[in-house]
Formats: sequence, C-alpha cells, structure tokens
Amino acid sequence: MTGKSQLGDFLKARRSQLGPEDAGVATYGERRRVPGLRREELALLAGVSASYYTRLEQGQSLSASPEVLDAIAGALRLDESERGYLHDLARADRPRVRRRRPGPEHVTRATGQLLEALADTPAIALGLRGDVLAWNRLGHALFAGHLDPGAPGLPARRPNMAALVFLDRHTRDLYADWPSKARAVVGHLRLVAAQHPQDTALHTLLGELSTQSAEFASMWADHRIKACTVASYEMRHPLVGPLTVLQQTLSHGPGPSVVVATAEAGSPSRAALALLAQAITRDDVPAAPAGRAPRPAAPDRHRPTGTR
Repeated sequence: MTGKSQLGDFLKARRSQLGPEDAGVATYGERRRVPGLRREELALLAGVSASYYTRLEQGQSLSASPEVLDAIAGALRLDESERGYLHDLARADRPRVRRRRPGPEHVTRATGQLLEALADTPAIALGLRGDVLAWNRLGHALFAGHLDPGAPGLPARRPNMAALVFLDRHTRDLYADWPSKARAVVGHLRLVAAQHPQDTALHTLLGELSTQSAEFASMWADHRIKACTVASYEMRHPLVGPLTVLQQTLSHGPGPSVVVATAEAGSPSRAALALLAQAITRDDVPAAPAGRAPRPAAPDRHRPTGTR
C-alpha cells in the first residue's frame, strides 16, 4: 500500500468517525445517508478548498504543507499521536532515497545490562516490529511462561508480541480486557508503519496478521492510533492468578525498547509478582535471547481464536 493511499484512507476513516455535532457543524435536522462529516464540511473547518481536500483524500496531492496538515488535524480533533501520524503519512508519499536493508536486530550491551539490573522486575526487550529480542527471568514468566525461555534467538524463531496477542491462546487469555490490549497493539503498529513505510518485513507481518486474524484486519481498517508507552492492564496469570500491572516502554533513540511491568507497593499485585518470582525455576539465564514462539505463520496450536 502506498503512502498516498494510506493518507487518504486515514482521512476518510477519521472523517467518517467525526459526527457533525462533535465538530460543531449545524445540520438543521437533515437526515444523512452516511455517518460523519462531508468532505466540504471538513474542508471548511480546516480552511482549505473542498477540491483541494478531495484531491488529498484521493491521493492526488503530493506535497501538503505542515500548516495544511495541522489545520486538517485540528478539524478532525486529532490528538498529538494522531497528528504526528498524519504528518508521517504525508511524508511517506514523497520521493525517498533508496536505503540499504537494515540488518538483524539485536540486544545492545546497554540493554542487556538494563535487563540484568531489572532482575526483580518483569522486563522484555522489543525490536522495531515487536519481536522479542530478549527478556529477563520475570519478564519471560509473566508474558510468555509457556514458551522456551532460552532458544538461540534467531530472527526466524523470535516471538513477536503482535502475533502472540492475536494468534496465541495463552497470551489472549492472559489479558482480562483483551480487546483493549489488542487495540493498543494495532494502534502502535500503525505508528511504526507510518514512520517506516519502506520496511518490507513489517508489511509482511501486517499482511499475514490480517490474513490469519479477522479481528486484526477489522482493527487495522479502523485506523485508530495509539501510542502505548504507558498502560495499565489486568492480567490473569495461570500461576499466580489475577494481578494489575503498569506496562511502561523505555526507549532512547534507535535500537530496542524495553517494556517493564510494575505493580503498586503493598498491593496484592505486587505480592503476586513476588510469588511468581518464587514459583519459577532459579536456573534461567537473565536477559536470555527470546525463545521460539508463533510468528504469523504459526503452527496449528497457535491458530487465531474465535471472536468473543
């Protein structure tokens, strides 16, 4: 899919999700055949001509200025993450210098030391596309205790968090509010896809997830954006039962990001994490390369589950 068509699809989707009453547009009781704002109404709110906005939605305008994009973002009531996403999509349709294919992702020495330092806190290192590059002992036990903790970690064998959320029954059952977690995963992948439009491996992942999970395809078509750097989730762990954790993503420029899970001091959830630390074996290697888990072309036991 080209950047231009993604931009047009995003604008059309968000326009259809914004009702006249949300934008302060008077309808005078008029019955509408389709939901959302009309193109000319949004163009008026953004201060651009209806013909120009139409060309933008149709992918025929190649160089929308940042000022015009900001005006459209304001008319669509986009938040900061969505506004940045809109600008990324607009940049994606401009000529780009062909770049060398990026090499395999790996855990840096600094990231490995961080995982070791967080021995008492569940932590995992994620690559650009959500591949699990490494995890500490508690991170493995909390997020994927049913997987091999210390396989060689070759790219073809790395677990992928998006694939786990949508295609793995254990991970699906781990989240009490699975739809919320799933929407966060999709919203984050949309941000990454806009920032890296030439990443063929990412587009392969998205295509295979869309093919194997109708729920992923539906959420992807919704064009919702979500920067999930901090989020609270209620989990139902098979070893220690229910607990609520705050998942935070630590990132400092290019390279892997680290996701940590914490619980409030003195809470039952903190006690559950302590119990989990006691329950797992002590001979796991901290910051071990991620073991084998389902990629989109997963074995039958990781097939997509039915809609709840």
